[in-house]
Amino acid sequence: MQLDLNLLAALDALLEEGSVAGAAARLHVTAPAMSRSLGRIRRTTGDQILVRTGRTMTPTPYAIAVREQVHDLLQQVQGVLAPSRELDLTTLERTFTLRWHDSLVALSGPALLAAVRGQAPGVRLRFIAESSIDTPELRRGEVDLEANANRPTAPDIRAENVGESRLVIAVRQGHPLTRVKAVTAERYAAAEHITISRRGNLSNALDDALARLALTRTVVATAPTEAAALEFARHSDLLITAPEATTRSAVADRGLVLLPLPLELPAAPMYLSWHQRYDTDHAHTWLRELARTALTISGAS
Repeated sequence: MQLDLNLLAALDALLEEGSVAGAAARLHVTAPAMSRSLGRIRRTTGDQILVRTGRTMTPTPYAIAVREQVHDLLQQVQGVLAPSRELDLTTLERTFTLRWHDSLVALSGPALLAAVRGQAPGVRLRFIAESSIDTPELRRGEVDLEANANRPTAPDIRAENVGESRLVIAVRQGHPLTRVKAVTAERYAAAEHITISRRGNLSNALDDALARLALTRTVVATAPTEAAALEFARHSDLLITAPEATTRSAVADRGLVLLPLPLELPAAPMYLSWHQRYDTDHAHTWLRELARTALTISGAS
């Protein structure tokens, strides 16, 4: 049987996108052409690969089992047919789009941009805001690198834990909690809170931890960004709970005070995430290394 490498690329795209239309858009072919490729793949493998379930298509057990192998094989083939060339940063011209948590942009963005400009003056960075819903831009290649506390679950998204930071309380100077000998869980729960949530969630893991102590707190508002929440805390008796690394540099400018969190909770993680298509991309690998360094130097990780 003669092997058609185009089918390998089509199968990889179908398994990543989970739809004929999405795979066609990725490979810049028409939907009918991709549908024909799916038919050929089905005949070759003797498996349906994708089956329709309502309005979506679900991969078969066989498709799930071979997904990683298919992608690795395609990467190997591409490496053979397009040998890697040494990256020349002085002539590199490329625009990278980064979707980072707002506090990370403020804390680590300047160091990253300075490093990029120093090594590759032809490279531009686009920092964009996080969306209030899960969006597929990372999979579609519209976002190159994400940095936040959420580990992605999609199998085609790579994620690297680059650090963690303990949670602390931020309040205004003169807040009632600054005048007590110790911030207890009871005092923490009795205060009024503002949460940081791009989706507007009024509860999170803190409420679960309080519930285990038979305590509840009052959340009077949510803010979409940490900077906005800090401003609310600055002008009221609201308190926020956030990672120390991202709040530490902001509290002094706003006249805020950091207090220890009286709950046993794991430190907040920090993840860098990217699509697996960039695993062997030299320019993207270079950017990821600079991002790790910027996060470490600024204290975000």
